[in-house]
Amino acid sequence: SQQALIEEAAYTWFNRLCALRYMDVNNYTRAGIVSPSPGFTQPEILQQAKQGLFDSDWQLDRKRVAGLLNGSIPSPDADQEAYRLLLVAACNSYAREMEFLFTAIPDVTELLMPEDLLSNQSVLQAVRDTLTPEVCQDVEVIGWLYQFYISERKDQVMAAKGAVKKQDIPAVTQLFTPDWIVRYMVQNSLGRLWLLNFPNSNIRSKMEYYVSPGEPETDFLRVESPEELKLLDPACGSGHILTYAFDLLYDIYEEQGYDAVGIPRLILQKNLYGIEIDKRAAMLSSFALMMKARAKDKRFFTRGVRPNILEMQDVSFEPGEAKAYLDRVGQDLYTLDLWEGMQQFENAKTFGSLIRPAIKDVPTLRARMQAAGVFEDLFLSKTNEKLLKVLEMSEYLSPRYQVVVANPPYMGGKNLNGDVKAYAEVQYSETKSDLFAMFIERGFELVKPDGYNAMVTMQSWMFLSSFEKMRQTLLDTHTIICMVHMANMVMGIAFGTAATICKKRYLPDFKGHYS
Repeated sequence: SQQALIEEAAYTWFNRLCALRYMDVNNYTRAGIVSPSPGFTQPEILQQAKQGLFDSDWQLDRKRVAGLLNGSIPSPDADQEAYRLLLVAACNSYAREMEFLFTAIPDVTELLMPEDLLSNQSVLQAVRDTLTPEVCQDVEVIGWLYQFYISERKDQVMAAKGAVKKQDIPAVTQLFTPDWIVRYMVQNSLGRLWLLNFPNSNIRSKMEYYVSPGEPETDFLRVESPEELKLLDPACGSGHILTYAFDLLYDIYEEQGYDAVGIPRLILQKNLYGIEIDKRAAMLSSFALMMKARAKDKRFFTRGVRPNILEMQDVSFEPGEAKAYLDRVGQDLYTLDLWEGMQQFENAKTFGSLIRPAIKDVPTLRARMQAAGVFEDLFLSKTNEKLLKVLEMSEYLSPRYQVVVANPPYMGGKNLNGDVKAYAEVQYSETKSDLFAMFIERGFELVKPDGYNAMVTMQSWMFLSSFEKMRQTLLDTHTIICMVHMANMVMGIAFGTAATICKKRYLPDFKGHYS
């Protein structure tokens, strides 16, 4: 729809302008793309263009820009028009390194660029005023800005009452996690696992919220190197949990003697994973991790490494398409798991990480299909494209992580729409009263035995009768390692909340730490 197109263009440019400002302030750009040089008011790239200086890597009609700026090409606002061309060229140049945020701009998005970019009242000036050098010390600021950006839409949806529409679920459920809570959860899950394996590690001194075990533990996941660690945030938002996990992992790698320049690449390739239903948040989460890596490695943008952030996408097959496809690839690859898996993701942007993939061993299936030449068959290309997305989502949703850490969405009762209610009734009978409880249940499925499931949620699961079966299952099959029970408004909402770290193993004699 027209409104959806306008909204997408608006948040795309909001994300880009904020990202470019952050990179300018931290000197990750060759010249200020949205920021002026000291003593000037116009962006540095525009000032340089007036002197005939252009970035040699940019695909840009230099003659037109020069003509606009020297007056040989008439324009009602030559500076504005020239700057728009420069800004598009800059964004397209970053598409090589960060396609999730700077994909080559199609005409329609370019046309919907904010009109006034150079005046004192422009959105660009507002971005510069907000993203000062002081606040750009930490990439978390992008997440705070995003929550502010969607807050008005959240208020509108909640004021309307009743079931929340599919497209509004992200706005209603996004909630930025305070830094100390992130640290508490990551330190007592990822940090704890590392210390169990390497008890002499000095990272203990860097974990101010770590709760030391009261007595030695013998049942724990064995890891021999930091490269084996896999942490998932199944509702990653703008990436706050993942960016702190990056910091802790960096300290772990450094202590193990890894080459400093190579550490960011290893962390993004091997350790950190995020899943998100909201395209906007997924963009910012990927950007945040790229910035963490760039801060440690000046040449990181040239490494060809991309964060493991999965944006869930609705994938549906036309009537008869899936069967025709499987008939064509042959009986060797036609399995019930594959057939069922191809039907599972029609509402992926609604159910997100709650989907339990039917395809159990994605790497083996993918390898078999490649060996059979399925992905090279031009007649199957459209269906292959959809199937590859199904395989990617299925693999992310497989139980292959040692640690899950999340601030999952909160939504229950009257706000759950019909699709979610029906799905929860069948798939999450013990936790169906609220999305956060379903995520707690799902978190245990995503980690390996002896792994950690750390989540900050509303407190209601501890008290209400509707969660009685959930409590019983949790206490009978898992172990609460530690918990912080918090008062109203600690998380910015008028309800009590709790950050809980659980181990996927029943330890009947274990005494948890509660505060």
